[in-house]
Amino acid sequence: MESADLVIVGGGASGLSTAHAAHRLGLAPVVLEAGPEPVGSWPHYYDSLTLFSPARSSGLPGRPFPGAPDRYPTRDDVVAYLRDYAARLTAHAAADIRTGVRVTHVSRAADGRGLVAHTGAGDAFTARYVVAATGGFGRPYTPTLPGADRFAGRILHAADYRSPEEFAGQRVVVVGGGNSAVQIAVDLADAARVTLASRAPVRWVRQRILGKDLHWWLARTGLDTAPLSRRLGGTTMPVVDDGRHRAALAAGKPDRRPMFTGLTPNGVRWADGTGEPVDTLVLATGYRPDLGYLEPVGALDADGRPLHRAGVSTAVPGLGYVGLEWQRSLSSASLRGAARDAQHVLTRLDAPAKRRRPAGSRFDSRRY
Repeated sequence: MESADLVIVGGGASGLSTAHAAHRLGLAPVVLEAGPEPVGSWPHYYDSLTLFSPARSSGLPGRPFPGAPDRYPTRDDVVAYLRDYAARLTAHAAADIRTGVRVTHVSRAADGRGLVAHTGAGDAFTARYVVAATGGFGRPYTPTLPGADRFAGRILHAADYRSPEEFAGQRVVVVGGGNSAVQIAVDLADAARVTLASRAPVRWVRQRILGKDLHWWLARTGLDTAPLSRRLGGTTMPVVDDGRHRAALAAGKPDRRPMFTGLTPNGVRWADGTGEPVDTLVLATGYRPDLGYLEPVGALDADGRPLHRAGVSTAVPGLGYVGLEWQRSLSSASLRGAARDAQHVLTRLDAPAKRRRPAGSRFDSRRY
């Protein structure tokens, strides 16, 4: 059994931000990442994904996002950035990052003075603190659709969508009304006949207002970080758009319809009672926290949701979370929000904030 000050489960943006914050507090973190490299779920997102926040708002602490500050980074840009960020953390001895290590469950230490993270390989890591930073991509949410058991077409979640080529010539219905649903539907519309089906009309917000990016306004008004914004949790967020996606829907590529009432063996039944053959359904219906490994320690409620207050567990001493949607504000699950939440959580886990970083460390806590 290995010992550490802090075990961070997950090596994506949230986990790396937490490792940075931990080092600044004088802690020696171990990051356990199930994937082959510490870049989280980003390589698995669809090919056309582009951030809705500009590069200037998307960097993790100590390392600005490279390139023009007003550009909107792509999926591959983010993967390259996280790869570089992790390498710099390791090079400066700021974190011990282990890849290919899947945590299967967390238990309380036998002496009651910490937690133990157990891995699929049979190893165990004991620590005073554990931070769950696994996000939600590993647990896509699939709603119950009447008639799904009889539908002969293909049903896939947005987590499994990559590019439009394989859907050429098909009749496709994308379910959802958020950013991913709209972006995927528009992406598909040049290759297939596509409808966006949602329970309510799409709500839009301009990406740039009076020459400034939306995130500049969110930061200036305080909504980006204000706990008050957590009251919006559970509501459908508006689609952030530079005008292109809204214009595509207005032109009917894709068209938008109210949610269908059910599936038939070969298609969907629309709200007006008409049926239509459909080849593929793409469910852009979101995710749920991927935290099953915390169930044995009693950290979750009956529905598998974490019991916490602003990222600090209310059920298990020494346990925290970074990267949950609406954890502290509307930006909590984003690149820009993870760093703030990590600092907040670690200081409230009674981390030794006044300790200085290890003598001789070449790591600059302000910038690499």
